[in-house]
Amino acid sequence: MKNALGTETSPYLLQHKDNPVHWQPWGPETLELAKKQGKPILLSVGYAACHWCHVMAHESFEDPQTAAIMNDLFINIKVDREERPDIDQIYQTSLALLGEQGGWPLTMFLNAKGEPFWGGTYFPKENSYGRPGFSNVLETVSDIFKNEPEKVTKNRDILSAALKKHNSTTEGDRPKLSIEVLDRIVDRYADEADLEYGGIGSAPKFPQTYVLENLWRGYIRTGKENLAEIVVKALTQMSQGGIYDHLGGGYSRYSTDALWLAPHFEKMLYDNALIIDLLVLVHAENKTELFKDRVYQTIDWLLREMIAENGAFSATIDADSEGVEGKFYVWSESELKEVLGDQAAQFSEIYGAEEEGNWEGSNILHRLNYATSLDDDTEEALTALREKLFEARKKRIHPELDTKVLTDWNGLMITSLAKAGQYFSEVHWVERAENAFSAITTHSMEEDGRLYHSYRNGEAKHTGILDDYANMSRAALTLHEITGRGFYLERATTWVQILNDHFWDETGGYFYTADDAEALIVRSKNAFDNAVPAGNGTILEVLAKIHYLTGDRDVFEKATDIIKAFSVELGRNFFPLATFLNNFETLVGGLQVMIIGGREEAETLDLLSVLNEFSLPTKVINILPDTENLPFDHPANSKTRKNGKPTVYICTGSVCSEPANSPMELRKQLENRAE
Repeated sequence: MKNALGTETSPYLLQHKDNPVHWQPWGPETLELAKKQGKPILLSVGYAACHWCHVMAHESFEDPQTAAIMNDLFINIKVDREERPDIDQIYQTSLALLGEQGGWPLTMFLNAKGEPFWGGTYFPKENSYGRPGFSNVLETVSDIFKNEPEKVTKNRDILSAALKKHNSTTEGDRPKLSIEVLDRIVDRYADEADLEYGGIGSAPKFPQTYVLENLWRGYIRTGKENLAEIVVKALTQMSQGGIYDHLGGGYSRYSTDALWLAPHFEKMLYDNALIIDLLVLVHAENKTELFKDRVYQTIDWLLREMIAENGAFSATIDADSEGVEGKFYVWSESELKEVLGDQAAQFSEIYGAEEEGNWEGSNILHRLNYATSLDDDTEEALTALREKLFEARKKRIHPELDTKVLTDWNGLMITSLAKAGQYFSEVHWVERAENAFSAITTHSMEEDGRLYHSYRNGEAKHTGILDDYANMSRAALTLHEITGRGFYLERATTWVQILNDHFWDETGGYFYTADDAEALIVRSKNAFDNAVPAGNGTILEVLAKIHYLTGDRDVFEKATDIIKAFSVELGRNFFPLATFLNNFETLVGGLQVMIIGGREEAETLDLLSVLNEFSLPTKVINILPDTENLPFDHPANSKTRKNGKPTVYICTGSVCSEPANSPMELRKQLENRAE
């Protein structure tokens, strides 16, 4: 055997092509090899930007002695979790069922059928960090596999049963979801907020944008100021902390501490998409200049560094450069003085740089001690100093860019970029979003309406998953609302039909994979958010919008079936169901903005501009020349222009507002709704 990763397209797999480990890609041939040789499988899952994946690779996978043990005792499979989230999801769930904390690198031990019997995440080479050394783990697992097969069988059976139960529609009482229930849940989310440092929970801290959005929606519904304060505090701390790149823009994946100071420095496309989306939603009400700046700077980063070969967006930027975590981003005091001269002292004071460093002997730039804006002259001077440092940083060796294009993550960014473009009147952002959408639906990433999940080096790979269809449908509907092009609405309805044909479970909800995708040991189905929003949560928004835009009752009934299928989980653990809950609100309480008029008429544009003055998370915009083609039971059916001018009706449920055809009238209606 030999290492077989050299022909792969995934940058993560290619990082390991020269390891002395005889890595194999995932596939039926590799599983058959394990069966023939009578060996267990060591499955290692990670991604190109993952810091601890690099650490384990340097310590163990590049070490000839460790590799020799791996090669002798196991069939070794390497998987990119971004390229095969279906595989990662199954084995992360398996690890959780073993009572272990998940994450990457994921290290799982399987039999030749791919059934797990034990696992963990990062293992140090030698006994340390309170964890056993990797070589000891390998020899112990192999010994048990050979000499105590009853233990392996017992663990396998327990895990297999638990996996099957986890991915089936749970029996039990299904509480009736309502807006009142959402209001109770949002107060429970608020209980988990860190009121001192911002965010949800304690270290390590992730943005958890879906939970923050739930809190913001709760504030919009109820007017409870404490909910808004939690969201604004979290976004401010993230935006002024060290997880934000104050020179180049963009947010790192999470903070290792409670203060938002020290990240693992990888930048993920999906995090930045979700944060942009939330910043725009919140800015619509509070107009905080900081949030606007962070949207602009992050999109500048996106368009400068993340455009992929086909015009869509690349996946990630590595945490490490030159084999050192964060080296590209951190500064010593002497480096700051060399670039900034006499102005270094003031800059260091405001950006938290210390003589001895604020993190592992170096300085992560942050503004946690100066989170509010200073006077205009000072801020202008600081902008010039940041630009000097940015130019100096360009000369460093950059972290590696994972240029893989992922359909689901692109769907998230297309939506956020288009929304931000519409909101801030940046037409070229909307055009960039449309370009990325076109890149996904051409360049061999779509065939007969069916999406592929991943693309790199001119090759599309892997059957599309639920998240691909849900996120791209959401992007299509966003572009339809902004541009009015029927093409986008048609794409969304086509993709929903594919989901219904190939992903639907008759007991309710969509499976993660299609019925004609590669068969794995279990077919996943859940509505839990993980690193990205749950597809079964996102699709509720898609189905709701299609219903509101077209009057189609079938999609509404489908959404209702999804709610019935997963609502039983609310009594057990509502916390990871934030996207599901957010989009339930859109389904039952959607704010239909019906504008009867021409999309290009000046009066229509004036009415649309008023919407940007209000944070309206459940709004659905429908601009029509007339209402003749609306279903007979649509609340806006037979509504017309008032005095021959473009006219807006705000509809909720079966009731529409009085007609408004001036910005002042519309503004007054929206103000009255908020009271």
